[in-house]
Amino acid sequence: MNILSVSVTEAGRALAERLPYAHRHGAAAAAVAAGWPDVDGFVLFLAVGAAVRIIAPHLADKSTDPAVVCVDEAGRYTVAVAGGHAGGANDLARAVARQLGAEAVVTTATDAAGQAALDLLPGFTAAGDVAAVTTALLDGAGVQVDNPRGWPVPWAHDPHAPVTIRVTDEAVAEEPGVAVLHPPSLVAGVGTSTGAPPEDVAGLLTSVLAGAGLAPASVAEVATIDRRAREPAIVALGYPLRLFPAADLAAVEVPNPSERVRSAVATPSVCEAAALLAAGTGGELVVAKRISATATVAVARRRRPRGHLAVVGLGPGDARHRTPAAEHAVRRAQLVIGYGPYIDQCADLLTPAHDVVASPIGNETVRAKEALAAAADGRRVALVCSGDAGIYGMASVALEQANGAVDIEVVPGVTAAQAAAALAGAPLGHDHVAISLSDLLTSWEVIERRLRAAADSDLVVTLYNPRSRGRTWQLEAARAILLERRAPTTPVAIVTAAGRPGESTTLASLGDFDAGPVGMTTCVIIGASTTTLIHGRMVTPRGYR
Repeated sequence: MNILSVSVTEAGRALAERLPYAHRHGAAAAAVAAGWPDVDGFVLFLAVGAAVRIIAPHLADKSTDPAVVCVDEAGRYTVAVAGGHAGGANDLARAVARQLGAEAVVTTATDAAGQAALDLLPGFTAAGDVAAVTTALLDGAGVQVDNPRGWPVPWAHDPHAPVTIRVTDEAVAEEPGVAVLHPPSLVAGVGTSTGAPPEDVAGLLTSVLAGAGLAPASVAEVATIDRRAREPAIVALGYPLRLFPAADLAAVEVPNPSERVRSAVATPSVCEAAALLAAGTGGELVVAKRISATATVAVARRRRPRGHLAVVGLGPGDARHRTPAAEHAVRRAQLVIGYGPYIDQCADLLTPAHDVVASPIGNETVRAKEALAAAADGRRVALVCSGDAGIYGMASVALEQANGAVDIEVVPGVTAAQAAAALAGAPLGHDHVAISLSDLLTSWEVIERRLRAAADSDLVVTLYNPRSRGRTWQLEAARAILLERRAPTTPVAIVTAAGRPGESTTLASLGDFDAGPVGMTTCVIIGASTTTLIHGRMVTPRGYR
């Protein structure tokens, strides 16, 4: 989001400067007026009353208005004022609260009642009489659920309820008391000639959907031949792209093959074949090929959504070190799976719309299989872990188990070595290596060989999993190996619980550091021959002259 913070007092300025957003000081009304057309959200260091008077002339529609959050003069509260759901003000209030150590005040009724919000249900787009249906749900009334294709929603059908939720990919007229949820069930297959005008391709897609009575909000992606990956007219449609080689498209049986297309791109069909392939097993063609002067379009319907698994690195612990991409992946998920403490680490991102599975320590393979199975069933899943998902994390475990049936995204995070190094100074300023001392999955012979190679190469070494109650001798053995090649005075940083409560950092030397307090939440960083201490900070110079 493009966020602008605005302050009018010196106390407000000091708070605003702690946030990673563009900042304007003074003339709040003018700053808001100037930014309103382009800014996604405002953080106003003003009283709520003053903020309301400033934004009132600009408010138009909750679906397009930016988020507005107020922060009090003492930085105790962050209040979502406008654009709570659609504009993202609730999430922005929580994000600002984390950064300032404040309390987020969110008054949206569904948030306060702990209920799933129709307009935030992951994977769906809400339309129709959302307000009336939400009010009925908040009042404890049931809801009729018209869901003929069985898309997963968190409400049971009550045939006597006064309101209705209709789950459909069809365009439907608005009715009082009826909310519509459009699932991501449609795939538009598109073929174009080289240099096709973007407006022609967009116009054909729009007319095809309208003619078939289908909702544009249910188009999940556009599918086409891989040679059109960067065709401006296709990219300009703005949908995620699924690309297929000609050989895969040629193997799909379609109702309208073309020998002219085959001679041009080595497959008799682009739009129909791509739509069917992207729709997956059980998909059906609901609109056969439609042709314009420069493009072809077909539409297929998925039997169920294509699953998506995000393997998410949450960082070392503190929410300040969690990336926006990680937060986005967790919020968009329908199911969040992880080791219990990692679920706790992202608890502020979870809503009643999320299903959550907290696992005991270990069981990484079981956890990955469970996440993949849920994604294969068409759900959006976030498999969360601390640090970086790809560094001693869950990404490799999940990818080893994958069979290509779901989309897998690896979302990086700040790993323990980075967090520990930042607390110690800059010990990783030159070449370095990370080695785990856990011999549960790797034999000690292999670990010892790697330690000797790192020692011979004069690399800074970060030791993960250095010591536990059941493994007490490996750290001393590693120290002895490194002392064969390094001076006893080599700087060492011992960092425990980086980014978490109880965080501690100790600088010592290789010859005499105390291994007693070291545990599984500790990173031990051992310097190279060039590593030194500068004003109490551990530094490995980059070596430039």
